[in-house]
Amino acid sequence: MTEGTFDSYSWQLIENKQKFIGQIMTSKSPVRSCEDVDEAALTYAEVKALATGNPYIKEKMDLDIQVSKLKLMKANHTSQKYRLEDNIAKHYPQQIAILKERIEGMEADIQTAKANLPADKEQFRMKVGDKSYTDKKEAGTALVEMCKEMKTVNVPATVGEYAGFKMAVSFDSFNHKFVMNLKGQISHNLEIAADPLGNLARINHALESMPKQLSEAQTKLETVERQLETAKVEVKKPFAQEAELAEKLERLSALNALLNMDEKGDDAIGMDDTPEEENGGQEEDTSQKPAAVENVAKIPYPIENAGWVPMTGGGRPPGMKVAAAMCDKPAQKMSLKEKLEAFKAQAAGADRADAEKVKRKEETL
Repeated sequence: MTEGTFDSYSWQLIENKQKFIGQIMTSKSPVRSCEDVDEAALTYAEVKALATGNPYIKEKMDLDIQVSKLKLMKANHTSQKYRLEDNIAKHYPQQIAILKERIEGMEADIQTAKANLPADKEQFRMKVGDKSYTDKKEAGTALVEMCKEMKTVNVPATVGEYAGFKMAVSFDSFNHKFVMNLKGQISHNLEIAADPLGNLARINHALESMPKQLSEAQTKLETVERQLETAKVEVKKPFAQEAELAEKLERLSALNALLNMDEKGDDAIGMDDTPEEENGGQEEDTSQKPAAVENVAKIPYPIENAGWVPMTGGGRPPGMKVAAAMCDKPAQKMSLKEKLEAFKAQAAGADRADAEKVKRKEETL
C-alpha cells in the first residue's frame, strides 16, 4: 500500500465485505442478524484527510467499525432482554402450568389403567357401541365397521369404552385417516387402521406408554423451571461493553471535531480574512458619520502624496489638483484612518482657498 492514498481505505472496504460474507456463508448455525456494510461511504472531510495524509483518518475509520459493532451488540442485548421479559411474564408460566396439568392428568390415568387392565393379558373386555366383547378379533372388527359407518368429518364420535377410558373416533380429512382419542383425565391419541387386531395393539401400547410420557413431562417441567430462573438472572445483567462503547463514542466525537467532520463544518469558523480596522476591533458606526466623511469614504484613491498648491486668479480650484494627483495612483483599498486623513487634507485646502479670497478682496479695497 502507498501512504497518503486510498489504498488503505480500499482494503478496509474489502475486509468489511469479507466479514459480512463470512457471517452468511458459514457452516455453523445461521445468524439472524449481520453487520450492515452499506454505510462505508467517503465524506468530503475523509477525502480531504486521505489526500493530506492525516494520521487521524485511520483511527477514525477503525473507530467507526468498532462503534458500529458495539451498537449492533447493544441492540441484540436489548432485543434479548425484551424477549426474556416476555418469557418471564408470559411464556414460561404458561408452559409450566400446562406441564403441571398434564403431569397430574397422566398420573391419574396411569392409576386408572392399572385398576382396569387385567393382570392376565389373555383376559379381554371392550365395549363397542352398545355391545361388550370378550374376543379381541370380534371387538376389533366391530370397531372398524363403526368407523366405516361414520359420515361426519373432523367431529369426534364416541364408539365405546376400554379399561376405564372412553373411545372417540374422528376422521382426519387432511391426512385421510381415522384417529381415536382415549379420554381419561387427559387425551391419548392414536391412529385406527383396517387391521382389527392391530388397532387393539395400538390401544394397549398407548396405555402402557403413559409412564414413559409422564417421565418426559416431568423432565421438561424441570427444564422450563430452570430456564425461568436463568432468565430472571440474565434479564438483570447490563450490557457488558457499555463503558467501552461510551469511551469509543467520546473519542470518535473528538476525532470528528478534529477532522472538521461535524455537522457545522466550516460554518463554525470565521471565513472573513479581512484585517480589522484600527479602531479597537469595534464595528464602524456610520449612523452619525458626517456627510463630508461619507463623501471622502467614496474616494477610491489615496491622496497621501497629493501636493496642495495655492492657486490665484481664475486658476483651477484645489479639488482639481487633488484629483490630478490621485489619477497618478493605482486603485487600492483605503482604511478608515486614511479616509479621515484625506478628509482633513481636503478641509485644510478649502480653508486656504477661502483665506486667499478674503486677502485679495482686502487688497482690492
